[in-house]
Amino acid sequence: MNPLRLGAVAFLAALGASGADAPQADALRALDASVLTTEERALHALDLRRDMQARVAEVNRRDREAWAALKLRADWEKFVAPRIAALRKSLGEFPPVPAKVPTHATRTVEGEGFHIECLVYESRPGVFVTANLYLPTQPPQKMPAFVIIHSHHNSKTQSELQDMGMTWARAGCAVLVPDQLGYGERRDHQPGNRQDYRYRYVSGLQLSTIGDSLMGWMAWDTMRGLDVLLQRASIDREKITLLGSVAGGGDPAAVVGALDPRFTCVVPFNFGGPQPETRYPLPADAEATFNYHGSGSWESTRNLRLSGRDGFLPWVIVGSIAPRRLIYAHEFSWDRERDPVWRRLEQIYAWQGATQNLAFATGHGLLSGRPPEASHCNNIGRTHRQRIHAALERWFGIRAEEYSKPLPAEELRCWTPELRAQLKPRPLHELYREQAGAQAEARAKQLLALPPERLRERLRAEWEPLLGESAPAANVRAESRGLVNAAGFAAEKLRLEVERGFVVPTLLLRPAGTGGRRLPIVVCIAQQGKAAFLKERASELATLLGRGVAVCLPDLRGTGEVALPGSRGQQSEATSLSATGLMLGQPLLGARLRDLRSVLRHLRSRADVDASRVALWGDSFAPLNKPDFTDPLLGEGPALLAEPAGGMLALLGAVFEPDVRAVLTCRSLLSPGWLLNSRYLHVPHDAVVPGVLRATDPLSVAALLPPESVRTEEPVGARNTEADPPVRGTVVFDREERQLRLRPHQDRATAGYGDWLASALLR
Repeated sequence: MNPLRLGAVAFLAALGASGADAPQADALRALDASVLTTEERALHALDLRRDMQARVAEVNRRDREAWAALKLRADWEKFVAPRIAALRKSLGEFPPVPAKVPTHATRTVEGEGFHIECLVYESRPGVFVTANLYLPTQPPQKMPAFVIIHSHHNSKTQSELQDMGMTWARAGCAVLVPDQLGYGERRDHQPGNRQDYRYRYVSGLQLSTIGDSLMGWMAWDTMRGLDVLLQRASIDREKITLLGSVAGGGDPAAVVGALDPRFTCVVPFNFGGPQPETRYPLPADAEATFNYHGSGSWESTRNLRLSGRDGFLPWVIVGSIAPRRLIYAHEFSWDRERDPVWRRLEQIYAWQGATQNLAFATGHGLLSGRPPEASHCNNIGRTHRQRIHAALERWFGIRAEEYSKPLPAEELRCWTPELRAQLKPRPLHELYREQAGAQAEARAKQLLALPPERLRERLRAEWEPLLGESAPAANVRAESRGLVNAAGFAAEKLRLEVERGFVVPTLLLRPAGTGGRRLPIVVCIAQQGKAAFLKERASELATLLGRGVAVCLPDLRGTGEVALPGSRGQQSEATSLSATGLMLGQPLLGARLRDLRSVLRHLRSRADVDASRVALWGDSFAPLNKPDFTDPLLGEGPALLAEPAGGMLALLGAVFEPDVRAVLTCRSLLSPGWLLNSRYLHVPHDAVVPGVLRATDPLSVAALLPPESVRTEEPVGARNTEADPPVRGTVVFDREERQLRLRPHQDRATAGYGDWLASALLR
C-alpha cells in the first residue's frame, strides 16, 4: 500500500514524555498565544467562508456570461462536450467494460401479473450488486425497461420502489431496482432500522483517497445494471428509462444519463436547479442571482469534485441529456415561471428541435412542511408519478395503473448462503485498498531508485495536481504585534498576511541571550493551533529553546486562533467548505501547505533565523477513541475525530521545501494508506486529499533528508485509535534495498521530541 515496510518487529509501548520540565515550561504554558484582537479573531475565523463564497460567485458569473454567449445549437454542442468529458474524468478510473456481466439469479417471487427475480451481478471484479428485477408474467415481444436509483434514505425494498416495480411490470415493462453501494444487502457496517448517512459519507471519502468517487462507482454499477437488462433479447432499446429518486438518487441518475446515451429517457429528481432547501418562490431576479454552482456538503454526489473549476455544473449535466427525453423533477413545490435552469433547458431543447421531449414532474408544499400539506417521499411518491406516467404514455405508449402490495424485505433477498460462500464478497475498504496498493508499491519502488534531486522533482510533480495551488505567496506582509520577555526566552507575536483575505497569526519563540545569532528553527503545526502546542508540549518546546533552537508556531488558515466556529464532523460547516473547495479544485490541505510555505518564506527573510536548518513538527492533540469502542450509527453519538493534517503538512512541507532537515509527526497517519485500514473513517473531510493513494507516499522524503531525520510517534488509524501495538520509530531509507523501513525505538533516550529535533538540526 505504501513504501514503508514495517517487517516483523514488535513495537515498544508508549514511553511517555522525556525528562522533567525545563525552567521555561511553566512560562510557556502561561504565555498568552493570542496575536489578534477579539474583533480580528471573529473576522478572520470566517476567512474560509468568505473566500469560498467569493470563488463560487466568480464561477456563477463566468457561467452566466458563457450561457449568454450561446446562440445556436452548434454553440451549445461546442460548450457542453468538453464539460461532460471533464465530468467523466473527475469521477475516477473506470475498469474495462465487460463483454458480459456475470449474473446470478437466486430466487423468483410470484405476484399478480408479475414476478420478481432476485439477482446478484458483478459490476467490477469483486464488487457484487444485489438487485430486484420486476418482470411481467406475460412479457410482450419487446419490453420497455426501467432502472431505478433509490434515495439515500432506504434500499431497494422500500415500498415506493416496490410500487413502481410492480406497477410497470404489470404494464409490460422490465424494472431493475439495485441496491446502491453500502445499502440493503450491500450494507457493510452495523445493521440498523435506517441507513447510516455517515457510512455513505465515509464511502465517498475512502473512494476519494484512491482517486475514484462514490458517484463514479454508483454510475458504473448502474450502467452495468443496464447491461444486465440488455443481455435479454426482449428489451426494447428505444424505450429505456432511468429514474433517480429524491434525496441523493437524482444526482447519479443525471450523471449516468449524461454519460450513457443508451438511456433514452432520464428522470433526475432534485438535481440541476432549485433544491428542496432553496427559497420558494424564487426571487424575480433569479436569472442573475441563482447559485448554478451549488455548495459543498457531506453528500458528495451533490457536489462533484472539480465541477466549479471545469464547468460541469449540475444544470450542464442535465442539459447534456438533450435531445433525449428528460423529465425535470422536483419533490416539492416548483417555481416554474422563475426557475432559470428550466428556461435554459427549454432553450437547449429548442436548439435541438426536440421541445416535445422535455417534461416535468413536481410535488407540493415545502421541505419544512409535514404531510399531507407537503409531498415528502422516501423515493418517488405516487403524487410525483402522476406526471411521469403521463409523459411515458405519450412517449413510449406505456399505460400504467398504480398497484401497491409491498412484500417484506426478507422475501426480496438476493444473497443465499451458498452463493455467498461461492463468491466470497469482501468488505469494500479492502477492495479499495487492494486497488490502490499494487500500483503504489510498484511506483514507490521505481521512484526510490532515482537520485535525490530527480526523486524530489517526481514527488512534487505527483503532488502538485492533487493539492491545487500550493506555491507560497510572493510577498508575505509581516506585522509585529509585540514582544514578550519571559524566563529564558522571548516571544514575538506576528500577524502574517499570506494572501488577500487570509492572515496567519504566528508566535516566534527565541532563546534568551542569543544576541544576533541566526538560529535553527522548528516550525510546529497542528489543527488546534499554537495555544494547544504551548499547553501540551511545553516541556519539549522548553528543551528546544534550552538547546539554542528557535520555535515558530503558526495558525494556518482554519486552524487555532482563526479556526472556523463549530464542529468538524460530517454535517459541519467545515465539511461543507472543504467539499466546496474540492468543487473549485482547491483542497484545503493544499491551501494550508501554501500558508506553511509562505511562513517559511518569511522566516528566510529574517536575520535571526538560519533558513538552512529548519525542522517541521506536525502534531495533533485530538483525543483518541478507545481501541474497543463501537463505531456509532447515525443518531447514537459521534465518534472522536482524528486530526492527522499536521503530520501530513510536515511531510509535504519537506517535499516542497529543500531547506527542511528533519520531520516529526505525532498522532498523524503513518501513511495515507491507513485511511483504508477500516470500514470506518473518523477524520475530518479536509484531512483527505483526492487521489492521495495514487501519489507516492510523502514518507519517501526520508530518502532526501539526512539519515534518521524522519520520525513518527503514536500514529492513528482510520478509526482514530492508536496502532496496536503502538508505533514509535524513525523512518530510515535503506539505500541498498531502496526501501523505507521503520526503525523502532529501543530505549527511553530516543523518546524526547525536543532533544531529537535539536540533535537533527545541530548535527
